[in-house]
Amino acid sequence: MNSCRKIIISIMAAMMFLTFSPIASFKTEAASIGESIVTYGEKFMGVPYVFGGTTPNGFDCSGFVQYIYKHAAGISLPRTTDEQYNVGTSVAKSDLQPGDLVFYANTYRKGISHVGVYAGGNMVLNATSSKGIDLVSLNHPYWGPKYAGAKRVSDEAQTPDWFTDIDKSSSTYTAIKTLSDQEVITGFEDYTFRPNEKVTRGQAAAIINRVLNIEPKVMSHFTDVPKSNRFAYDIAAMREAGIITGFADKTFRPEAEMTRNEMALIIKRSFDLNMSQTAAASVSYSDIDASHWAFEGIVAMAMIDKTGIFAGDKFYGTHHATRETFTVAIYNAMNAK
Repeated sequence: MNSCRKIIISIMAAMMFLTFSPIASFKTEAASIGESIVTYGEKFMGVPYVFGGTTPNGFDCSGFVQYIYKHAAGISLPRTTDEQYNVGTSVAKSDLQPGDLVFYANTYRKGISHVGVYAGGNMVLNATSSKGIDLVSLNHPYWGPKYAGAKRVSDEAQTPDWFTDIDKSSSTYTAIKTLSDQEVITGFEDYTFRPNEKVTRGQAAAIINRVLNIEPKVMSHFTDVPKSNRFAYDIAAMREAGIITGFADKTFRPEAEMTRNEMALIIKRSFDLNMSQTAAASVSYSDIDASHWAFEGIVAMAMIDKTGIFAGDKFYGTHHATRETFTVAIYNAMNAK
């Protein structure tokens, strides 16, 4: 009887785990939005208080909250403290999470009159008249007694429908969305794409092989890429295809950041891009010439560019390739005619 009871309890526990796991996971995602709002807001520490201010030149309390919610998470909040107090769901003080709106009453006027964002650790990020954007304890002798409650913007509102750091009007939007939807190059858990983050040689191998799906025959070759390396499979595939090769010392250097010159060359190799003489004559980068080792790849990429990201009188080939430029380069190559 006892053994049967234990089995039943175990089954019920497993069912509860399966039932509640997705909810727990969703809360983790929602919490990450709140954390990203706080992290973004902390960049403005010390920005002066300006009554009616809504920009980094100067904020008032509700203007600051509205600004960081919009720019960090794509969430639109009303302009005034009173209006912000009417959105979201009430949250107990003991249940505060980063990103929750924290309200105070009877400061410079009666009633709800001040708002900040809970930053964790019993601290509130807000626009103060004395120090500008600052972190203040919930137990602060002035602010503590004026605490009037907290609100959490609904989970639905906290889930952006697009990366919070890529504008939908951007010329690179289509390229990033297409490759993200195809899971060629994805974003991060905080709903950012991080367009300016650098691309490593290992990451480049993985991204390209998600498009080409090359299966390597030999996994181990480079002395600095053991089979346990997360990019070992893709690095082996790129080597065998002659797309990304190693160095004379038999290393691949998977963590080394890739330059734009290297990007141009491997994109050309990956998609068999050919440079026409007409294109070569029309591309006039002042920082390269026909003798450059990546010249044909650079010209080919400029020729097929659909976004304008490679426009200009310089290519800046020695600069590091970013996630945005790498994504656009692959998108252009995939759609080249």
